[in-house]
Amino acid sequence: MLIKCFLVTEKSVAELEKNILTAVVDVRAKKKDIQREIERLFNVEVEKVNTLITPRGEKKAYIKLKPDYSAEEVLSKLGVF
Repeated sequence: MLIKCFLVTEKSVAELEKNILTAVVDVRAKKKDIQREIERLFNVEVEKVNTLITPRGEKKAYIKLKPDYSAEEVLSKLGVF
């Protein structure tokens, strides 16, 4: 599985207002793979994916959903909220 976990920090909760999910993903995961995985798992459409490698060596993905979908709903399905 590409997605290891979703982050719920002060910054990531603020990103939810912009309809952006924040997740830790496999270091070898490509943006297109992350997009496909999110779309398949949660039945949503992804607008774009930005990634970065943290100083700890983890890969973080910022996943922006299309306006028709809610990032908060995705996390509530997972039981985060």
